[in-house]
Amino acid sequence: MKISFRRFINRLGHQFSDLSLLEQALTHRSFGSFNNERLEFLGDAVLDLIVSEMLYQQFPTASEGDLSRLRAVLVRGEALAKMARGIELGDQLRLGSGELKSGGFRRDSILAGAYEAVIGAILLDAGFDVCRVRVASWFKPLLADLTLGDAHKDPKSRLQEYLQGKGEALPVYKLLTVSGEGHAQQFDVQCCFDGDSNDYRGVASSRRKAEQAAASAALNDLLRQGEKMSNG
Repeated sequence: MKISFRRFINRLGHQFSDLSLLEQALTHRSFGSFNNERLEFLGDAVLDLIVSEMLYQQFPTASEGDLSRLRAVLVRGEALAKMARGIELGDQLRLGSGELKSGGFRRDSILAGAYEAVIGAILLDAGFDVCRVRVASWFKPLLADLTLGDAHKDPKSRLQEYLQGKGEALPVYKLLTVSGEGHAQQFDVQCCFDGDSNDYRGVASSRRKAEQAAASAALNDLLRQGEKMSNG
């Protein structure tokens, strides 16, 4: 059952003076020309700035490269989509009929984009200081679990550690197709392992990147399943 719009606002922790900003942030481009793309652009930039400052303060000895990699862990699309699901943002999205039929409210890219758009909406509604406090409150628990070692772990490594921790077999990566020519090639890779029939896919400009993308999809799904089981 969908949560009410008012309950959703309470979960955000920000009471909008201009609700039209929030409505725009929750409107996908498939719904119409009045959509969240510009707010997403703004929110993406603000999120990077706020998270960068938080990491700078928390890891005073980290190099620029380490800070960049840690930031990527926190603000990647899969992570933002997970946070969006935590507040049931998908239930509030306004989508065109095609996206509704295809389950767009569950898609990582749409959820992550809307989450960034909400940040942009808070910025315009209340200014940077308020936005900074709100975003910091969302990301503080994630930073608390972060270590410098995470800066050097890619999705394949994290998936391997997760499966080993469960005493399960390691994944196998299968190259399904290679399309395009020369510098424009696209690699489609599947990640699979014992005990899971899901089709975890990654598409990228190199086989290595495609494997990382497939591993990331598999790991995030396994973590979601684990959360559901722990929550009963």
